[in-house]
Amino acid sequence: MRAATISARKKLGQKTVVVLPVHYPRELFTAMDVHTVELWGPPGPPRGPDAGRIQPYVCAVVRNALAFIAAGGADAADAVLFPHTCDSIQGLATLAPDFGGWGKPALRFLHPKGEDGPAARAFVRAELAHLADELARLTGMPLALPRLEEAIGLHARIDRLRGELLTRRAFLDMADPALYRLLRRGVFLWPGDHLAELAVAAQSLGEERVQSGVPLMVTGYVPEPMTLFDSLASAGAFVAADDYAAVGRRVPLSPPADGGDPLDTLAAKAFTMPPCPTRGGDQDVRMEYLETLYRRSGSAGLVVHVQKFCEPELFDVPAIRRRFARIGAPLLYLEGELETPLPGQVVTRLEAFVELVDAGRKDP
Repeated sequence: MRAATISARKKLGQKTVVVLPVHYPRELFTAMDVHTVELWGPPGPPRGPDAGRIQPYVCAVVRNALAFIAAGGADAADAVLFPHTCDSIQGLATLAPDFGGWGKPALRFLHPKGEDGPAARAFVRAELAHLADELARLTGMPLALPRLEEAIGLHARIDRLRGELLTRRAFLDMADPALYRLLRRGVFLWPGDHLAELAVAAQSLGEERVQSGVPLMVTGYVPEPMTLFDSLASAGAFVAADDYAAVGRRVPLSPPADGGDPLDTLAAKAFTMPPCPTRGGDQDVRMEYLETLYRRSGSAGLVVHVQKFCEPELFDVPAIRRRFARIGAPLLYLEGELETPLPGQVVTRLEAFVELVDAGRKDP
């Protein structure tokens, strides 16, 4: 599906940039008519031997990405963007050309770390301007601020619909596997096409609660393997609240401000996102956010699903355990390495956890 989408956009004369996770200014690429395709691994065993060039204690997202690029999996793209999500992903900007044979532009983007403030916003604006210059060299066309303003509006509509589908999950007549396939199609579809699909799905939102299973909250990096949701559904549960870096944490908590310089608007948006360990910040603020999300969603248990060796996510796990133990919330910890199917042992643990949570809800 990704290859077909890239081919279709190429026929329209667009450039394609492969993007490593997590946070990057999608609006800037849309404004400059650049098609982005995100590379989250990909899941499954490494597609080529070059994963062995990286230490085995580095996460599978990074190891698989290098193997994929070195094996020619991204050759249809015109460049790769490496956000500073972690040191390992940032290091790929050097490793991919050196070890992976990547001879096209390797772009970088340093998103903000820590709290909002004048200096932080000025830094982000400078990063945006620098990336715009890089994309101008790639496309041969400079950034037009009116186009950026239009793109900000387009992505605001996408974010609003994604947010509605997630926050009103209990009222959405759609199973988790279908919902997450839809949400994750946004990592490779052209934004206008993704918006159209989201609008159709939003028509299934009603005023009556339609989800009757055990409501769970999930937090983690990326929902791979996607069969996780099939297993949850089979066990009689549904995702009532999402805090995946790949999904819920990319929906801003407030819409962008109207008017003003579009670059300033885009810089300000970086500080409206949910707390994320890949962006640093106050851990206590994140714990407060997670507890609020849990309570507002009516969740009855928490699934912490992290990728093995993912340092930003793992740093917060002890704090999450303490916080949710304090409020008496059942918690299941899962650790994976981008497996293609969900291991049978994990399926059994999920089923047992759902049964435990359900029994706790029914106790007087």
